[in-house]
Amino acid sequence: MDSIYLSIFYVFRFFIKFTPKFIINPILNFLAFLIYSVDKKHRKIAKVNLDLAYEDRISEEEKTNITKKCYKNLIYTLADFIKNQGASKEEVLEKVTFENSEIIENALSENKRIILLTAHYGNWELLSLSIAAKFTPLAVVGRDLDSEVMNKILTKNREQFDIELLSKSGAMKGMVKSLKSNRPVGLLVDQNTKDTEGILIDFFGKKARHTPSIAVLAKKFDAIIIPAFIQNKNDGDFVVKFFEAIPVDNTDNKEEDIRKCVQSQADVTQKIIEDKPEEWFWLHQRWKNQYEHLYK
Repeated sequence: MDSIYLSIFYVFRFFIKFTPKFIINPILNFLAFLIYSVDKKHRKIAKVNLDLAYEDRISEEEKTNITKKCYKNLIYTLADFIKNQGASKEEVLEKVTFENSEIIENALSENKRIILLTAHYGNWELLSLSIAAKFTPLAVVGRDLDSEVMNKILTKNREQFDIELLSKSGAMKGMVKSLKSNRPVGLLVDQNTKDTEGILIDFFGKKARHTPSIAVLAKKFDAIIIPAFIQNKNDGDFVVKFFEAIPVDNTDNKEEDIRKCVQSQADVTQKIIEDKPEEWFWLHQRWKNQYEHLYK
């Protein structure tokens, strides 16, 4: 299978790198629509997610449009991922602006330990590259791909500009090491977890399990939690938005301290999704832990 994946990737990369933009975009749009049309399984997942999140507050037509744009965002993110292979810092920063950048700049100047919280939102692959190119080297946690050769390509792209990629399996050791050496750590924390790996919080008014990893690390290592998300502004331009740091209380009730911090993480993630819902990854079973029957 690796050779098949590799062949498809190289064909797609050739197309992206050597085809004029006025031709690429219509073809990408068609590909997104084609995948949307045939991918019945993930269309259903998106529908369940959107029904849970919005109930009848938006129309069925709006939900369908959000799902279609979600597929489009994924195709364009993949295309940009390819464009960023071997790109210079200047080339990356040329297409990104930053909002509230003083939040991370102040934390860095005060030599604080930093945990960057984000989600599968917008062009998330570009988020870490742009922060590393503009502000600081960092370590990011990512899941290994099943294909070994594709995982090597993904790792090479993600480790540009002094980014250290930590495999999701066993990432805790690397995160601790990074925080102790004052290298900021970035995590995506918007996915479903098992009973044993997450705590219950409210997300779009529904119960969902959420990893407490960031809250636990921040509390133990006195780190500052900075939410950061990347949005599409228009064709090929992006804005990275930093939000005010999320505090972790330090009371005698440790469990409640962690729960409040995790709820705040879910709240800021919900806020950015509500701003532009079509940029979130709706194809993941986010509420599976509590509503598994709806996804069947």
